[in-house]
Amino acid sequence: MEIWELDFEWLKVRHIVKNAFNKPILPDLQSILFLIGVQELGKVQTEFTKEEKVDILHIAVCSLLSRKGIYEFIGRDEDAWPHYQQRIGIDKDGVENQEILLKECIIDYFKELNLENGGFDLEKLET
Repeated sequence: MEIWELDFEWLKVRHIVKNAFNKPILPDLQSILFLIGVQELGKVQTEFTKEEKVDILHIAVCSLLSRKGIYEFIGRDEDAWPHYQQRIGIDKDGVENQEILLKECIIDYFKELNLENGGFDLEKLET
């Protein structure tokens, strides 16, 4: 994906989340990762400890990177928290390249949700 395409698709995802939660500003990468982590956790819970929030971000990253074969889902613990195992190293050097990889994975994640749930349509969303 070219940078302009990534920027365009990323902006659409940010607008989807902003509109879905009726927020006044566009969410950042960390906010969207948190949302995905809570979704992947699958628990109905409104408050999390600081440690749980960090774990939720980790769940999101692992879940997203599992789609690229970097992590593998290995199961849930006794509290139903998902756990992943790293299969291969990330071949993206530097924070900026890793951020690009995560954004690409997030865009794919939202496209998959669209196909599975018939929810939003990235192609028709006006920015």
